[in-house]
Amino acid sequence: MKFTVADLLDQLSSSDSVETAVVAKILKLTNQSDKKSLDIAIDALSKMGVLTRRDGDVVALSRNDELIDARLRCSSKGFCFAIRDDGGDDIYIRDHQLNHAWNGDRVLVRITREGGRRRSPEGGVQCILERSTTSLLGQVERRDDQLFAVPLDDRMLTTIRLPDTAMEHLSSEEPTAVVEVLVDRYPIAQHPAMGQVVRPLPLNGGPAADRDLLLTKAGLHQRPSPPRGSGKAPAAKGRVDFTDQPALLLRSWTDSSAPGLPAVHVEARDGGCRLWLHAPAVAERIIGSNALDLWLRERMEALCLGENWQPLLQPSLNAITNFVPGEEAEAVTVRMDISQEGELTDWEFSLSTIKPAAFIGVAQLKALDERKPKSRSIPAALKGIKDHLGQLETLRFCESCLRKNEQAQGFVQLDLCPPQLESLADLRWADPISLRHRWIDAPVSSDPHSLLQPLIRAADRAWQLHREALKLPGITTHTGDPDPSPLTDVAKSAIALELPLELDEEGSPSAQELIGVFSESPHRRVLEQQLSHALPAINFVAVVPTFAPLDAEQTLPEDSLGDPGHAPVEILQKVSSTPWCCATMSYAHLVNQQILVSLLQDGKDRPTVRQKERLILGRQGCEQDLSWALFTGSQNEKLKSLVSDRLVQRLNGRRRQVLELEKDLLSMVQARAAQPLVGLTTDGRISGVQSYGFFVEVGESRVEGLVHVSSLNDDWYEYRSRQNRLVGRKNKRVYQLGDTVQVRVIKVDVLRNQIDLEVDPVFFDKPTDQGEIPQSASIPFDNQ
Repeated sequence: MKFTVADLLDQLSSSDSVETAVVAKILKLTNQSDKKSLDIAIDALSKMGVLTRRDGDVVALSRNDELIDARLRCSSKGFCFAIRDDGGDDIYIRDHQLNHAWNGDRVLVRITREGGRRRSPEGGVQCILERSTTSLLGQVERRDDQLFAVPLDDRMLTTIRLPDTAMEHLSSEEPTAVVEVLVDRYPIAQHPAMGQVVRPLPLNGGPAADRDLLLTKAGLHQRPSPPRGSGKAPAAKGRVDFTDQPALLLRSWTDSSAPGLPAVHVEARDGGCRLWLHAPAVAERIIGSNALDLWLRERMEALCLGENWQPLLQPSLNAITNFVPGEEAEAVTVRMDISQEGELTDWEFSLSTIKPAAFIGVAQLKALDERKPKSRSIPAALKGIKDHLGQLETLRFCESCLRKNEQAQGFVQLDLCPPQLESLADLRWADPISLRHRWIDAPVSSDPHSLLQPLIRAADRAWQLHREALKLPGITTHTGDPDPSPLTDVAKSAIALELPLELDEEGSPSAQELIGVFSESPHRRVLEQQLSHALPAINFVAVVPTFAPLDAEQTLPEDSLGDPGHAPVEILQKVSSTPWCCATMSYAHLVNQQILVSLLQDGKDRPTVRQKERLILGRQGCEQDLSWALFTGSQNEKLKSLVSDRLVQRLNGRRRQVLELEKDLLSMVQARAAQPLVGLTTDGRISGVQSYGFFVEVGESRVEGLVHVSSLNDDWYEYRSRQNRLVGRKNKRVYQLGDTVQVRVIKVDVLRNQIDLEVDPVFFDKPTDQGEIPQSASIPFDNQ
């Protein structure tokens, strides 16, 4: 079919009926075959209670509270859960209740058994709304005289039947390639899934082949060609001139195709500072361009592949919006006053023109760190920016103030930066928009993006506060509360390492309390790794005003001005920010920037044209003097149409794809770095302990390998989960989280990111003292 069930449901509502012909037109179904498929889908969904068919050709959504919209997540062990979009409890799906749904599919689930105190609710898949997998990586195998593709992703609990022409790709004992398989037909009833081999992908074809393989695995290898043109030029009228301001460009990325980032300028003020952040003006070029906007909706995010990029914007637009020192450019600016406690005390948004003064890269910050405080000589790397050294110091002061305030508000900061491998290229540096991790990155003085991160977060918070005050829609980031059970497990690991921490009857400690305990421990890194897995993921949330829009000539009642007018208050309390600064990197930022630009360009700044005094709509507190409608009813509806649940679902889905791609790319680079270690003995640090063995970080790449318990043949080892350790029954040898151990690299499986290790036999012969293993330190580890 040319449409999914989700596409169909997006065109319907429970309050209004829509003719089938209108739905077909919206979905661009022109021939009789496609229209017949639509009719079959409507009949099936009507029988399931999802739709209601009225008067033959009119349909509407049914109010069926028994069916829950969710995303399917499976494990390699065969356990599947439906992850609810509304934040409710995960629903356990038994294999016979999957109804041919695959990992990642968006589904409608009916609960068959309510959950208990320690048991998840159970349910069954009633309808597959949207398939997440259209092609996959696999290996060709023969079974009962038929050829099948076995997915490399062991979370895909299925096989794909292939035609006889796939014989040439039949896997050998030592495969040199895998194949990309296109799904021609999904399984239905007793009929299996069918597909065809599109192409083979070599396993040892170099970095470019590795990137292609991982893009294919993530389903991001085929991206539509960009439309012609680079959008319309921003209007020159109504812009604030900041071309005399010596703004700085903080940039760690070196690839020329990397997205553009904001420019910043700061001045000391009243014990704090005044900060200007100038974001590239992308939204002004997109508004009104349907073809370009639809193309960007398909891409959703820029992809960093290490040595190169697949930017969000088309090449011409990406180049135009990339600020260059000494060249004038249009921007969307926010001026923020920040106290020495890191609090936002005032702000103002505006459209502007800027001329950045200088570029600050990794080399400049390293030279600044290495420069002696009272030295009169200026290193060569700093001579080009000697006039801006004072501003750099003020920027660092501003950064430290903002970070202290964030930590006081409960933000979780971890020091888990990736290994500084040259082959990682642009993936080595901090993510400037803070969406790569579930936590805030600890500061790195030599990384310009680390300096830029809290400045962008402050600008995002300023727009959130301003948007809320003016009751405007937006796409916000939302982070739920950590699950107390994993936090308790991390706390038990810390107690086993004799850290000063106690568990009481009131429950598990907070993440902030654990970080405080970890800060002085030599095992800080492995403990923070454990903690990172317990933190909830960041998701986008659509927030739309709930009050009815007014016409431009109507006034707002006084008692409505203080009403948040948004989604439920309990959601707003957990929202962290409304991101808008990096529209070059994320479509969520672009949508929010479009709403901000609409406020500054189209917002009504006076009640009538006869009144001379205008209200500055970008200034903090302007809502106190606002007694009229900002937009007409049609303008309000247009702004609301930019923010929809369907768009947010797609944004969250693409975010998961991108994060998984980056994780796989990091793992593959680490595995490639470990290949020369095969057969060698090295020191490593135990990063995790399970009943089946323990994981060890080895080498400069910090690649993680497994020592399986079956290879520990000097004794029978018992797993003690509370202490996170394995203990020998006879010799009392202990393998515990954070310990250093000598291991030999046995095998490196780059494709599956699996490293097999074994404890060096010489290590067995070393004496132990009441279960304490000897500490070796031939490889230095960064515990900070």
